[in-house]
Amino acid sequence: MSYLIIISAYLIGSLSTAIIVCQLMGLTDPRTVGSKNPGATNVLRIGGKKAAFFTLLGDVLKGLLPVLIAKQLGLDYEWLILVGMAAFLGHLYPLYYGFKGGKGVATAIGVYLAIHFGAGLAVVATWLLIAKGFKISSLAALIAVILAPLYFYAFTDSLNLSYGLLVMALFIVWRHRSNIKNIIDGSESKIKADK
Repeated sequence: MSYLIIISAYLIGSLSTAIIVCQLMGLTDPRTVGSKNPGATNVLRIGGKKAAFFTLLGDVLKGLLPVLIAKQLGLDYEWLILVGMAAFLGHLYPLYYGFKGGKGVATAIGVYLAIHFGAGLAVVATWLLIAKGFKISSLAALIAVILAPLYFYAFTDSLNLSYGLLVMALFIVWRHRSNIKNIIDGSESKIKADK
């Protein structure tokens, strides 16, 4: 049963909310414009706040729902992080889109909130604080996910869970390597929406 949940989580994670939302709203494929990333920040740039909200919501739910189901079945933290990792990797390497997906921040946040709501809120609060202060989504995401393993260890005292979240953070840092370069040279895009 546990392995079936992991496979299902990957298949759910493989659904690209950004692409689906843009198709339904008659917007340009997010993989072809802006940062070419199928995620909420790029959808915000090309389609405005409404499209970005639905993209963000869908991406969070992809991480949240499989882990909540696993939690309801009584699985422990080690299994929960495996289920969450499967949904997260589905977003990064989606089966339905040639294994070329987004950067995984929103889906990771869904995983965080499902595993431990308090620790997940700490990650979200960190993202909001940094985003408000610096107006750079990628910087906020990087700081929040890097701190996530520490928050979860403080709330749960589970080293295995924190190690799993550290692996997720490393994937996110790797996927943001071009953003990191842009942050360093001062050319990273600021958070804004005209619509």
